[in-house]
Amino acid sequence: MDKESLRERVWDDLDESGEARFPFPPHGRIPNFAGADEAAERLAETDEWVDADVLKANPDAPQLPVRRAALRQGKTVYMAVPRLRDEKCFLRLDPAEVEDIDHATTVGGSAEVGVKVGPDEMESVDLIVSGSVAVTADGARVGKGEGYSDLEFAVLRELGLVDGTTPVATTVHERQLVDADVPTRDHDVPLDLVVTPERTVRTGGGGKPAGIDWALLSDERRAEIPVLSRVAPE
Repeated sequence: MDKESLRERVWDDLDESGEARFPFPPHGRIPNFAGADEAAERLAETDEWVDADVLKANPDAPQLPVRRAALRQGKTVYMAVPRLRDEKCFLRLDPAEVEDIDHATTVGGSAEVGVKVGPDEMESVDLIVSGSVAVTADGARVGKGEGYSDLEFAVLRELGLVDGTTPVATTVHERQLVDADVPTRDHDVPLDLVVTPERTVRTGGGGKPAGIDWALLSDERRAEIPVLSRVAPE
């Protein structure tokens, strides 16, 4: 099954089953789901979470409980600026600097109180939490189709802020964990942990991209993302 067909299948299923949660419809986004809080609690029980002081997390609604749990436990959270469009392309949420965690971890609140930083101002990342549309038990991930999650990892890898051992996790509904042959390419970042409200799946991961696959980036996209100029080959 190709990725777009799988996305549509999962979006339709969450919608029709009543398991999707605000914002609606689930289509075209990282879908929010019933049990997102429970999945976040289960993720917080893993060794990877306990050992992490610094997270990079996606800004989407289903991972809101993850971001809140991280700040409440004293962990620093980095979130990418949408489409990496700014020179300082990450927002830092430092629990020592945040007064209202509930507000700061929303999309609007993070833009308001998060501190914009460039990669040279960031700490090394101990755990990445990615949003997903569909996932498999062997760690294949399907996002919403824009490729920014994989590109963010590749940028951080180029800059030495993550490496091949940095764990990557996601929280999803059981209906998003699919039995399908998902086509993956070398630039796709595999998941190490898939966490649902009911269970934690250790996927075995797989090799992570060593950096940016420049052949996949158009001149237009390179021009739109200032940080790429820092790591572009001569």
